[in-house]
Amino acid sequence: MAYYRQQGAIPKTRHTLFRADSGDIYYEELMGEEGFSSDSSLLYHRTIPSAIVGARVWDLPDQTLTPNAPLLPRHLLLHDLFTDEQARETDAVTGRRLILGNADVRISYARAGRTSPLYRNATGDECIYVESGAAVVETVFGSLSVSQGDYVIIPRATNHRWVIQDGDAARLYFIEATSHIGPARQYLSKHGQLLEHAPFCERDLRGPGGPLLVEEQDVDIYIKHRGSGPNGLAGTIHTVPEHPFDVVGWDGCLYPYVFNINDYMPVTGKVHQPPPVHQVFEGNNFVICNFVPRKVDYHPLSVPVPYYHSNVDSDEIMFYVDGDYEARKGSGIARGSVSIHPGGHPHGPQPGAVEASLGAEYFDELAVMVDTFRPLDLGEAALASDDGKYASSWTGGRWING
Repeated sequence: MAYYRQQGAIPKTRHTLFRADSGDIYYEELMGEEGFSSDSSLLYHRTIPSAIVGARVWDLPDQTLTPNAPLLPRHLLLHDLFTDEQARETDAVTGRRLILGNADVRISYARAGRTSPLYRNATGDECIYVESGAAVVETVFGSLSVSQGDYVIIPRATNHRWVIQDGDAARLYFIEATSHIGPARQYLSKHGQLLEHAPFCERDLRGPGGPLLVEEQDVDIYIKHRGSGPNGLAGTIHTVPEHPFDVVGWDGCLYPYVFNINDYMPVTGKVHQPPPVHQVFEGNNFVICNFVPRKVDYHPLSVPVPYYHSNVDSDEIMFYVDGDYEARKGSGIARGSVSIHPGGHPHGPQPGAVEASLGAEYFDELAVMVDTFRPLDLGEAALASDDGKYASSWTGGRWING
């Protein structure tokens, strides 16, 4: 974000000596992207941020990917992945299960009922959609209170943890990039301000609160990083002598933030609008869109549900969060469903959906879509939750070879 923020105590001039009232030196850390040629922030630590007193291997959750072969549209039931008992023992870092992935992005899911360990994703930014529940995301920049409908954007290499609040375990949908994630470029001025026609603005973004200081020694940080494991990933646990939440102040344009899907202002038109009008964020070789409750098309002959379409350059992954998804009636799609429409397969409304939608003036639906420009393979969670029959939903279940 090119939206400047400042929290806590910082010196008047950057890169100069900064002392506490006691005379102790604060240690300045420049956290910057793209070789310090893009967004950055300066953080002032009470202790040396590079210090390590131990290291060991972290065996990541299963990162195995299986090709979508034969090529099929699929329907996944994410709510079947965690029982109530499993959720109570699951955290948002070690417990996430891989749904889909390629070289640019990985999509995972967790139903988390307990606080996570400290975590740092050194492979890329994360965008987490909070399907339900509430948590406090504690970060080196400060805390973010998050709940249902929130997108949480966490920059690469940000130390943080998920503290689940009392009540039901939080349902979390993770979009992990190998790049950075930010607002769609078509919404930004040449200087990075969200433009007047953008469907949200800086007022809608929630940044971290004041400094979060924790007194604790010999603390473990779980790190996901590049390596020789599946997906080119590896895990390490560093033990640091002092808790990393020791920042007395920071300023800059790089920090975690939150945007709630209910603050998105949908674009509507006289006839059906294509998916790019629903975009909210993007990373390298993928985009994130959301479909929110909205008035629909007002041409006298309009067809409110989508036309059949072949997105020839993309795989389309739709996570159905809430409401009534008109185009998918009759296919078993419900809350917690994910549909996979791979590039190379035309798709559109289920039989009867066009006729049923005629005359509709409003759609009550909530969904998060990821379109990728390289094909996605199936993670273990996709294989475990596939309903096995979605591909035949356009033909009333008719299937010839199997």
